[in-house]
Amino acid sequence: MYRLAFAMVLLLAGCATELNRAGRTESRVDVKYLAKTEIDRVADANRSELVDGLLLIADKLYKRNPKEWRKGGQPSREAAVDRLRRRHFHSWPELGGRREGQAAALAFTEVYDGDRVAALVFGLLTMVDAAFEHKEEFFILDGLNEMKLYNCARNMEIAIWKLGNDRNMAGQLFLLSNELDPANRNLSFEREFGRQTGLLDFMARIVADRNGRTLSRLTQSVVSSVFLPVSFLK
Repeated sequence: MYRLAFAMVLLLAGCATELNRAGRTESRVDVKYLAKTEIDRVADANRSELVDGLLLIADKLYKRNPKEWRKGGQPSREAAVDRLRRRHFHSWPELGGRREGQAAALAFTEVYDGDRVAALVFGLLTMVDAAFEHKEEFFILDGLNEMKLYNCARNMEIAIWKLGNDRNMAGQLFLLSNELDPANRNLSFEREFGRQTGLLDFMARIVADRNGRTLSRLTQSVVSSVFLPVSFLK
């Protein structure tokens, strides 16, 4: 009985009614949506928002740090952002095979002389990729891990802290982000990273509920933390 009701819900969700050329209404079933739940659609939208938000952060960082995209050998800021968007189709020899936290951490090391914006945002993007199991679209049989999403959210908090605090030997910030001058305050980076954190925490709670688990926020000192693992969680 429950299986039949479930099948009917899926069927209705995948149906669309439209006018044909003769002016009559007809129903059309998109088979793809028969395998999608509302949570799957939320996951699709959530992941898309996260990627778009990180690319926006990259663009804003390049505007404040234009020498970085030049260091990366790109012809323009737009080309540098597009490289990050198409990260799966490009090689990244300057990162030495590093991804996720290891790549992002390079942006805040004295010895790294490459594009620090690319290192940071590539690292964060590959964390999101890993948290969403390297999928761009989700269906009813796909599973997500709430701790991967949770750790990814904490890494966004760590990233914004590092942007505002990590400095080189000369005492200069590795990357300029928020403008704290009282005459020209700009906290747009902090707001966008906060939005990223909220999206990930929201998705982590949904996934934990679907998996029948409780997700409790652990007390953590962001100041003394390194980027948390995402890929290696089971």
